[in-house]
Amino acid sequence: MSNQPKPPFDFDFERGMRNRRAALGDAWVDKSVAKANAFNAGFQHFITDYAWHGVWGRPGLDWKTRRIIVLAVTSALGRWDEFEIHLRGALTPGNAHTLTPEEVREALIQIAIYAGVPAANTGFARAVGIMKELGMEPPPHPADQSWHPGVGRSYFTHTRPKLHATVREARRGSAEHTVVLSHALGQDGSMWDAVANELAATCRVICPDTRGHGRSQTPSEPLSLAELAADAARLIDELAGGGPVIWVGLSMGGMIGQELAMRFPDKVRALVLANTTAGYDELGQTAIGQRIATVEAHGLSAIATGTMNRFFSEAFRQTQAATVARHQRLLESTDPEGYTACAAALCEADLWPRLGQIQVPTLVIAGHLDESSTIETAQALVRGIPRAQLATLHGCAHLSAVEQPEAFTELLGEFVAGV
Repeated sequence: MSNQPKPPFDFDFERGMRNRRAALGDAWVDKSVAKANAFNAGFQHFITDYAWHGVWGRPGLDWKTRRIIVLAVTSALGRWDEFEIHLRGALTPGNAHTLTPEEVREALIQIAIYAGVPAANTGFARAVGIMKELGMEPPPHPADQSWHPGVGRSYFTHTRPKLHATVREARRGSAEHTVVLSHALGQDGSMWDAVANELAATCRVICPDTRGHGRSQTPSEPLSLAELAADAARLIDELAGGGPVIWVGLSMGGMIGQELAMRFPDKVRALVLANTTAGYDELGQTAIGQRIATVEAHGLSAIATGTMNRFFSEAFRQTQAATVARHQRLLESTDPEGYTACAAALCEADLWPRLGQIQVPTLVIAGHLDESSTIETAQALVRGIPRAQLATLHGCAHLSAVEQPEAFTELLGEFVAGV
């Protein structure tokens, strides 16, 4: 039995080795350590202590961020051996805080902008090689069938009147649900971008432009809410295989969703009714009628400022003026005939007596500062719809999904998970 004393426990080295193994995997580290000799052992100790403990052991950045920083720097500098070591470690199942192929792809696209296309091109080629090695080779996919994931693929209905919608396919495997996001009067499907991109991680997300808005066909004659619901049903038939879908409607989109669930119940799995009503009282009808008359006489710019004041809270208008201005430009770019036709359809609708026909799970979302569709209106919807529940977003007005997209998405995600 040896009387030699055991070396002391080297805390910094052991912490570094722990991080090194977590990042690169046991197999790679064991292979590297096995190459240690009297000449390079000091260097092995140095990088384990200084880099893997001294830098990787610091709190403040999560590991995924650190991994992406390393991939960006090594590719920009052309350090391809180091790039491959870290990429293999980042993709290997079982290692700590691995990256998904989607995350690696997005990092390489970002690298293409700031480090150049040649660097990203080499990075993609080496990434595919490592994925093959790890048994996660991506399947073939035509380049002309790829769309920006933050927008989705653009579709037009085959049937008339022509309707336009964007479709974001689920980024992580097969879709759990198909969700349709229906916008407010004077907006279009892009109103939902922040919410849609989050939902599309696990859901197929369809963002239609209501008739008379965006790229959908402008009506040549008066519309009814029943016709807008029929448009929605056609869209679901063509883009969602007939459904059923989770219909999420804000303001006008919420009224369309109610009519859709009443007339085409087989197409709706669940409803989310945000900042909406089932019909306007005399005062509300008068206000809409005045806006229609103003638009017909002077155009949408004449009501734009007042609409933004209703859409957004005062605090948001002051702190997020650029966002408000963007939505004002979107309103002003809407076809005036499309706006007035849809406004008239909403003004004439009265869904209150029929709310009991809606038999699907329903989430009603109210904005605490919404003067257009008040909390009292939301409470009335909950009382009228048998399976409805209420959620309130504090500090926001009418376009709650724009003013508080994270909170809106969180409510929506919890509801969708329970459907």
